[in-house]
Amino acid sequence: MALKRRLTDWRNRLVSSAFIFRHNRAGVIGLVIVLFFISMAIFAPFIAPFNPYERIDRSLLPPGGVYLLGTNDMGQDIFSELIWGARVSLSIGFTVALVVMFIGTTVGVVAGYTGGLVDEVLMRFADIILVLPSIPLMILIAAIMGRHNFYVMILALSVVGWGGLARMVRAVTLSLKERTFVEAARALGASGGHIMAKHILPNTAPLILSSVIYQAVGAMMAEAGLAFLGLGDPTAKSWGMMLHYAQTAGGWWGANGNPMWNWIIPPGLCIALVVLGLMLVGQAVEEIVNPRLRRRR
Repeated sequence: MALKRRLTDWRNRLVSSAFIFRHNRAGVIGLVIVLFFISMAIFAPFIAPFNPYERIDRSLLPPGGVYLLGTNDMGQDIFSELIWGARVSLSIGFTVALVVMFIGTTVGVVAGYTGGLVDEVLMRFADIILVLPSIPLMILIAAIMGRHNFYVMILALSVVGWGGLARMVRAVTLSLKERTFVEAARALGASGGHIMAKHILPNTAPLILSSVIYQAVGAMMAEAGLAFLGLGDPTAKSWGMMLHYAQTAGGWWGANGNPMWNWIIPPGLCIALVVLGLMLVGQAVEEIVNPRLRRRR
């Protein structure tokens, strides 16, 4: 009966959240944008007309004809690069968000519920992460572990991103552990691990979800920035690496003096659209989590 009641409660919450989200036009538009780019990433092998890693024609051909966005300085199709770039950029953004969610949530819940020395030690680590400048720290990690690696970039972005989430989850946990239902579970002999997993964590999940969406936004923008600086993986096609190669090939005017808008604007526009879509979805999720925001509309 308890399991059935819990499943019914979760189903009712899900239906209510979906109803609220559906009536948020900005959130729906953001979700459509994000799903469009996710679909583009998933079906990239079927959508892209050419292999973005192979030379197909002369370099720096203008847009038109067979090549919708022309070719880059290596004679590769830019439109195919753009489609495949969604895979790397979105993979880095969402992977970093999941890793940050796991680390930040674990540290925050354990620190907030346990308290004492454990809380002090974990929060000092979080404070160090928050105080250190993120860009130089990411560059340092990439330099030590070997830059130009897809997984090193994910690690670098994850290391600098969990401090704020840990602090937020700890604050919520400190409030929740004083609630009546937690005290009742403790009085019945439930272990600390059981209380954190069954009572604390589910009640922090909505707040964590909205925070993770913004983490994905920050990770995608950071990846684009690092790749533009030449710290990305040259073997992986991402929107940030496209901007980097366009810059090294001569920037806006290019090596032959012709404007290279077809190589610079599309990846920048894709980054901006995905970030916009995720921000709109994040704001819609915030309205679901915080009813006060809905009253202000």
